[in-house]
Amino acid sequence: MKRLILLAAAAPIALASVPAAAQSVAITNARLVIGDGSAPIDGGTVVVKDGKIVAAGKSVPIPSGIETVDAGGRFVTPGIVAGFTRMGIVEVDGVDQTNDAGANGSPFHASIDVAPAVNPLTSSIPLNRAEGITRAIVAPEARGSIWAGMGAVIDLGADRKSVSTPRAFQFMEYGEGGAGAAGGSRPAAIAMFRNALYEARDFAKRGGVYADQGKDALLTRADAVALEPVVNGRMPLLVHVERASDMLALIDIKKEMPQLRFVFVGASEGWTVAREIAAARIPVIASALNDLPESFEALAATESNIGRMTAAGVTVGIGTINDNEARQARLEKQYAGNLVALAKVPGAAGLSWDAAFAAISSIPAEAIGLAGEIGSLRPGRDGDVVIWEGDPLELGTATHAVYIDGVRQPLHTRQDELFKRYASPQEGALPKAYER
Repeated sequence: MKRLILLAAAAPIALASVPAAAQSVAITNARLVIGDGSAPIDGGTVVVKDGKIVAAGKSVPIPSGIETVDAGGRFVTPGIVAGFTRMGIVEVDGVDQTNDAGANGSPFHASIDVAPAVNPLTSSIPLNRAEGITRAIVAPEARGSIWAGMGAVIDLGADRKSVSTPRAFQFMEYGEGGAGAAGGSRPAAIAMFRNALYEARDFAKRGGVYADQGKDALLTRADAVALEPVVNGRMPLLVHVERASDMLALIDIKKEMPQLRFVFVGASEGWTVAREIAAARIPVIASALNDLPESFEALAATESNIGRMTAAGVTVGIGTINDNEARQARLEKQYAGNLVALAKVPGAAGLSWDAAFAAISSIPAEAIGLAGEIGSLRPGRDGDVVIWEGDPLELGTATHAVYIDGVRQPLHTRQDELFKRYASPQEGALPKAYER
């Protein structure tokens, strides 16, 4: 009974039964942020036509017959791209029936695809949408293997079609987590990694003919199919790795297999090997608030990590792995703002405002190969645009309007309903739990 009450309480605002058609809008008189690391443009305009950005900048002509919105000098930016989340596949962590992030007893690992499990009714989606998040990179969780499966990119639109890019990447655990999943050591994890890639490569060379080894197979047919695009470099491989020596081990593997498209996730000690990461051209989706040695693989953790990696030439975006990643992607704009402030602290390393906003917009998109589709206001990208009431990297700034594919989104949340219900409770109108 308690479980049923909990789930009922988490019910979100109702959604449209079908996706809203992509729309057109021109937003004028904006402090325009393209999202690619360039400086804001005062008096800028962005034009979205049929759900796609067609122009953004100064003195942009507005097509006739298009809806026009005056931003009133407010910040206008691309929607935030949440760099690493489990949004939409977890509702209540402790209730297995609502947690589709990982599968403890499955014989399948790399072939697990999170896309069918994404729930657009998850309560975290409207909450994060109201905070300016328009797309989220959603990853599975590794259980029983170093391989977690294939992640997706979702949009946070108020309709029932959330997945915009299914099977966008493969996700894998290395370091302490991978060692545990592989039998207890990092060498075992590397052996499992190499063997899986060899089997997937052989599978691809045989033209998709699978050499069935029965119960003794280390890689199922489905997992071999899922890893084939990773081996051939068509699919990014996101790897959770924190320790510097672990990153160097993976860089060595990339030298052997240069077609692999690694993306490091977490990377608490990345600053200590930043030159090597930059030379290998491996992008990073880092945790911005890992500033304490919480484990033996993060002894060199520092809040200056992202700033130092960026200064060394590493492409770094912000994610939230192991940071309430199913619900709190909205914290990324706060973390980006922290990095701006950190740049002013003597001896510390942060980011400029322009670079910090890119770290939560275009750079996560670039890391997974979708920079041409999302993350900035450049022509051809999806029409995800946010109008802000103030500086989007200031903690207290609210959104004024959010557009996804050119469609203006509702900003009402369950939290708004709870506030209205309990802000001024009246005698006799309270639930029974409040009666004496």
